[in-house]
Amino acid sequence: MDYVELNVPVADTAQAEIVTALLADFPFESFAEDAGMLKAYIPKEALYGCKEAVDRMLAGFGIAGATYIEIETQNWNALWESNFEPVEVDGVCTIRAPFSPAPQQGLDVVIMPKMSFGTGHHATTWLMTAELMKRDLSGLAGLDMGSGTGVLAIVAVKRGAAHVDAVDIDDWAYENCIENIAENGVADRVSPVLGDVSAIAGRHYGFILANINRNILLADMPRYAGALDAGGELLLSGILEADVAALTERAAGLGLRFEGMRTRDGWAVAVYRRE
Repeated sequence: MDYVELNVPVADTAQAEIVTALLADFPFESFAEDAGMLKAYIPKEALYGCKEAVDRMLAGFGIAGATYIEIETQNWNALWESNFEPVEVDGVCTIRAPFSPAPQQGLDVVIMPKMSFGTGHHATTWLMTAELMKRDLSGLAGLDMGSGTGVLAIVAVKRGAAHVDAVDIDDWAYENCIENIAENGVADRVSPVLGDVSAIAGRHYGFILANINRNILLADMPRYAGALDAGGELLLSGILEADVAALTERAAGLGLRFEGMRTRDGWAVAVYRRE
């Protein structure tokens, strides 16, 4: 699958956060800010149906000079390989590429991202990993929804989870997850699943992780609530701090109690528990 990188010039981090929130209403899958430029990534096919609306939104916000760059899969992979620096999470977990040395201490997670989102570099993956590192998941069955590279599923089983279903709609993510769970020696406890939220019908979990985007989380939350065991936790990210109120209101109507949140660079992870 080919992706398109939308480059949007921004004045500062505050503006970058606002534009990110606006773009999150479209099928952009990940965001990064670098030297006054917000980079937003979207599958090439998905852009066809929303490009005019995106351009109108940016123009209405007074932003000029945005550009679109097609990224071929091979070039994307080479870029990741050349720039993937190890990520340290709260000093207790390191997420690294296979060609980086293993850490001296803490949990070691090896990821080759390829096209998939979930390397630990983005604040939302970092936040979700930090929350998992606080928990004893021994014996629990879990779901990693929108699993990308499978990084969160891998962390969860290394924290004791008995089994995790790693579900993603992207075929590249599915293949990459298979590679990464094998690399980390957890293929017997993580099951990659190619599909959307309908793939979890009839399944039940002690915890659910969903690092996607606000609109998908709001739409799919009833499915998460229905699949979550009583007393189980739902960890949501892929959202800005300002999105938490809407998610909490939605969760309350589904019997999910807000337990707290943590933020990083304007992004948030929100934790809910089924009554």
